[in-house]
Amino acid sequence: MAQLKITWTKSYIGKPQNQRRVIHALGLRRLHHTVTHGDTPTIRGMVNKISHLVTVEELAED
Repeated sequence: MAQLKITWTKSYIGKPQNQRRVIHALGLRRLHHTVTHGDTPTIRGMVNKISHLVTVEELAED
């Protein structure tokens, strides 16, 4: 399964509560923190909701 490298790049101050919850649900703790998740429809949907706050890279399958 492919992996997604998700980095929190922009603050969520002034953003709706549901976007804050998605940031925390992904395991992002602070700005410029990076996490890796499997490329699943659920994770893709979460990333779509906060695409303006994060950068996403696809990691090649090994």
